[in-house]
Amino acid sequence: MTHIDFYFDPISPYAYLAFERLPEALQGLSYSVNYHPVLFAAMLAQHGQKGPAEIEPKRAWTFRQVHWQAHQLGIELQTPAEHPFNPLALLRLAVACAPVGGTPNRHVCEQVLRHVWRGGGNANDPQRLSELTARLAAPRSANYADVKQALKDATQQAIDLGVFGVPSLVVDGKVFWGLDALPMLRDFMTHGAWFNTPAWADAGVAPPGVRRN
Repeated sequence: MTHIDFYFDPISPYAYLAFERLPEALQGLSYSVNYHPVLFAAMLAQHGQKGPAEIEPKRAWTFRQVHWQAHQLGIELQTPAEHPFNPLALLRLAVACAPVGGTPNRHVCEQVLRHVWRGGGNANDPQRLSELTARLAAPRSANYADVKQALKDATQQAIDLGVFGVPSLVVDGKVFWGLDALPMLRDFMTHGAWFNTPAWADAGVAPPGVRRN
């Protein structure tokens, strides 16, 4: 059985689509998944970047693309009323639903992601958040200091592993980034011949010819 670590932030429509698509993409394979809520903004800060939705006209293209992808995949998706938004309340709620030292299960992650990407509501609307919290019945408060620290630790651990964006799926130390990496992940998990060559390592070693300050 292959173990997968799935890193996500509900702010990302690609994380939502990859989450929904994963069972079909890996159908027939033996695997387990640990789902890790992480703060995408911290990864962006680590590398001095802005998110796609913070850059015009990239924001408009991103939403056009994800709506097309959702249509192609047969996955329900509606853009939330406001985006980008602060995902901390949702991330902490997901962490609060996990056992201490563990990770939230797929049902919890599904509810959090669908809260954002289905219905077109405001992700941080107090009434909607209250209803989601009641449905999930977290054993801990999302405002507990240990919950907040667990989210920070998970995000830093992801960065230390080389995770730079969401969704990222890590298998055997290899990072597969994005919805469109799912076929590549499946090829790796089914012992694709390309992965038995030096290609993976060689492809990442070309030095940059210029750096911008």
